Amino acid sequence: MQAQPLLSIAIPTYSRASYLKETLDQLSLEILSHHLDGIEIIVSDNASPDHTQQVVADALRPEFEIRYLKNLNNIGPDANIAQCFNEAKGHYVLILGDDDLFYDGSLKWLMTVIRQQEYGVVCMRPYGFDADFRLEYPGRFGRDEVFDDVGQFLSAIGPLVTLISGCVINKNCLPKVDANEFCGRNLVQVHLVIEAALNLKKNLYSSRYHMACKRNNSGGYDYLQVFVEHLGDILDSYRGKGLSSRSILAFDKRMLLGHLPFYLLKQRLSNAGDQQANTTKLKLRYASLWTFWIFLMPIVSMPRFIAIFWGGASTVIGRIRYGDFLRGFYFLINKIRYFTIR
Repeated sequence: MQAQPLLSIAIPTYSRASYLKETLDQLSLEILSHHLDGIEIIVSDNASPDHTQQVVADALRPEFEIRYLKNLNNIGPDANIAQCFNEAKGHYVLILGDDDLFYDGSLKWLMTVIRQQEYGVVCMRPYGFDADFRLEYPGRFGRDEVFDDVGQFLSAIGPLVTLISGCVINKNCLPKVDANEFCGRNLVQVHLVIEAALNLKKNLYSSRYHMACKRNNSGGYDYLQVFVEHLGDILDSYRGKGLSSRSILAFDKRMLLGHLPFYLLKQRLSNAGDQQANTTKLKLRYASLWTFWIFLMPIVSMPRFIAIFWGGASTVIGRIRYGDFLRGFYFLINKIRYFTIR
């Protein structure tokens, strides 16, 4: 009987062949240069009309095998992500975005970690990049921290619970889970992360930067509906089923200060979004928190100039509070470098 792979890396993709090529090239480099074994690679092609199939064929070699799945019809992103999880044979599963990359040495680090200890979830901190993921790397700062309390773990990782490329899920502790049950809200992965974290109750968060994620390369959905309403509903569904009200409140505070100010700031900078609708959605989730009225409400309700100033200040405070200031600093440096070169 063939041994179970230690890790399945499953990539859902649709019509982004150029990004997929870069992802597969870096994945191949990581595996071959470090002589890594026990890894299954899957590409789940959601009926792409471009040359995705040829990219996969070109990447194949004896020491870098890929299991290629091509859907006859586009089944939507949720169902494709669910298919990735269900098809994976590995002890652990990483659903990797088709435009996301392991930083040099990070896959080797991950394989060492999951060989040494059993975890429900291993969360790896990402950073955004625009052009060159190596040049824009913020540095290998941070530490690895093990959490025995699921609420504390979720509060520590905050919005990373929604990032498919950031969370490695122990599939062996979810033997009866069909990921298709969680389709419909753009957050299939959140259920999987919470289920695995609750089942094993020993989870790892590495606050060092391991994953490079292409900036501004996704969308097509109502951001606040997904990351405030839907995410909040998912967390609430686990209230009393492993997550306490106190844990959910801590997570909400993490999102409110550490994540949402920057998104709202970008909206005001671009004059996009319906601020009245944004206010309604935010109030439904956060109105009982004093931090909402101080850090978020002015960004959506004040005149644009004041809102931009307030959004910038709130973003800096949140980045400092949750250890993301360095990433924000590198973001500014790389933007300056980009415009200087141009």
